[in-house]
Amino acid sequence: MNSKQIIYFLLVCFTLLITKSAFALPEGFVYLQDAIPTIKQDMRYVGDHNFIGRRLKGYAAGQCILTREAAKALAYVQTELAQSGLSLKVYDCYRPKMAVDDIMQWSKQEKLQAMKAEFYPNINKADFFKLGYVVEKSGHCRGSTVDLTIVPIATSAQPAYHSGDKLVACFASYQKRYHDNSIDMGTGFDCMDPASHPTNQSINSTAYQHRMLLRSVMIRHGFAPIEEEWWHFTLKQEPYPTTYFNFPVVSKT
Repeated sequence: MNSKQIIYFLLVCFTLLITKSAFALPEGFVYLQDAIPTIKQDMRYVGDHNFIGRRLKGYAAGQCILTREAAKALAYVQTELAQSGLSLKVYDCYRPKMAVDDIMQWSKQEKLQAMKAEFYPNINKADFFKLGYVVEKSGHCRGSTVDLTIVPIATSAQPAYHSGDKLVACFASYQKRYHDNSIDMGTGFDCMDPASHPTNQSINSTAYQHRMLLRSVMIRHGFAPIEEEWWHFTLKQEPYPTTYFNFPVVSKT
């Protein structure tokens, strides 16, 4: 780590230490934008480009909120990736319990499958829970779970998604599926398919190497992966392991 990177990391740590529960955040939580502004954000559940096809309850703003401990651990990840010209990009962070309840209600309505062609073309919606893609008590509600990918630091803006756009299967080739400026991970985010299992080697070798890069750097800095989704990680030493929060995701102003 060179001197500039050390200074940057110390500044990040300082920001984490002084960030308080401003803007009505509970004590111990921070806005990632304040803590680590270099991490890119693509908060999918505040819009309609997700497996449900609409904004989830509790998401009033496209802001990543995390516990201070999880944000600090991500600072180490971001600093390491920056040495290779790479950056993290988050899709989802803290998730209110009301959003999980919203997903639960949606899952019981068989006819609501507007986004099936992209996010779960080969999976029966009724099997989401059995297969582990959706859970009744989400770790996201505890504030130390994050869904994320890797992008180049000098990445271009991704194409905007518009409701009604043609949907392409999330496991289609990198050139054909929705291109969200992530490096190739073999599937898109929230792809409910065996192809999303982190160690599934049926994907191309480059994508598999990218998954292993993300997995190894996250594990090295204190996060635990799961076996169903390459993008999902939880801080091992999370501060609220049994608390499921329900405050809304709101903007800072």
